[in-house]
Amino acid sequence: MPILRPFRALRYDPEAVGDLAAVVSPPYDVISPDEQRRLLDRHPRNVVRLDLPPDEPGDAPDDRYRRAARTFAEWRSNGTLRKDPRPAVYVYEQRYTLPGSDAERVGRGFFARLRLEPFGPGAGILPHERTLSGPKEDRYRLLRATGANFSPIVGLFDDPSGRAAELLAAIAATPADVELRDDDGVLHRLWIVPAGGGGAAEARGVAGGGGAAGGEGPAEGAARVDPATELLELAGREPITIADGHHRYETALRYRDERRMTRTCEEDPAFDYVLALLLEARHHPPTVLPTHRVVLGLGEGGVERLHRGLADFFAVAPVAEADLLRRFGTAAAQPDRGGGRFGLATRRGTFLLEARREAFEPFLPRGGEALRRLDVTLLGVALERLCDLDASAIAAGGRLHYTKSAAEAVELVRSGANGADAAFLLEPTPVADIVAVARDGDVMPQKSTYFYPKPVTGLVLNPLEW
Repeated sequence: MPILRPFRALRYDPEAVGDLAAVVSPPYDVISPDEQRRLLDRHPRNVVRLDLPPDEPGDAPDDRYRRAARTFAEWRSNGTLRKDPRPAVYVYEQRYTLPGSDAERVGRGFFARLRLEPFGPGAGILPHERTLSGPKEDRYRLLRATGANFSPIVGLFDDPSGRAAELLAAIAATPADVELRDDDGVLHRLWIVPAGGGGAAEARGVAGGGGAAGGEGPAEGAARVDPATELLELAGREPITIADGHHRYETALRYRDERRMTRTCEEDPAFDYVLALLLEARHHPPTVLPTHRVVLGLGEGGVERLHRGLADFFAVAPVAEADLLRRFGTAAAQPDRGGGRFGLATRRGTFLLEARREAFEPFLPRGGEALRRLDVTLLGVALERLCDLDASAIAAGGRLHYTKSAAEAVELVRSGANGADAAFLLEPTPVADIVAVARDGDVMPQKSTYFYPKPVTGLVLNPLEW
């Protein structure tokens, strides 16, 4: 089972930097070059200088990583970053509007250290996607230079008792230690919950429940469990599925193994762990946005072949464009989403497709039932059989454009921009299906999930030291 620990985070001192919203950033892997420059200009001590250090003219290959390490050391010494005095977990809340709708949602979890272990049968940490060598090498060089995690991996844990959700809600009902709003309008709030009882949790009146199911308190005379320790115990009862941060996780494993080769007598070293944001996935599952596919370069003949073959795999119904965008242009939860329904737009019109699952059976990839029933798996078969786009053609690039916006996908086809000939619109992948695929030991196709909103980088940093 997973092993989780409290830790002493490094955090920005507001007296040193002023507005905390000016020094945080999105995760490194969603920052465009233009946004990187904007963040660098926003504040001289924005965390992007550590997590996505910019290149400078005349740089040797590792200079930007060494520069990040020097900046990190300087900010620690001059009081920009201060280390909390006691180990804690850091409860985190995001309040946001669902893209494409007016619906408001709240997501909660907590930051802690997660003990690293290799993936494999019986492991307590489960992946759901494959990684690429380039991003892993970048993260490894940064980790080796700085000895710290600046942005977390995101893990999903399951607590059938509901006790974790209850604890998180109780803590979130108290005044936050940190509160800021990002450029997308997402409200981020953070609470410091010291481990071992007392401190902020006791002051807020958040009672530990001794780990009892359903939130019952401990029996008379039993040792009281503080909220931080109880959250760690609840999240570690079942395997944790990585939602975001597979590259960071595998990089941390590589770094751990390298450090172990030179280790002498240190017990339970900090480099055996990685910074993790743990989200409770059952009672308040995080939002997953779909990634729509736009097929490029089919030509008139390819579009004709696509339309001729649709009935072999789908029930096809013409639909007004406005109705199609209303259905697929919002992340609002459909009670039956993930049920094999797709939108299609070509210059011949817009259509609603419903998969005839028996037609897909001979072409589905090997793997567990959870993987084989995914909408993205079905669409992969359809792209190969109807558009001559197999996995190797997709990996080579140039034939698919990915977008979170259904309206953008349809407009690309209407205009024919970049050779766009067909847009396939998807519903979000249910969180339960992601967890099921990971527990079967399978990985999902490329661009299957996009968790929203992303945790902001810079609220808590994890130095690999106790």
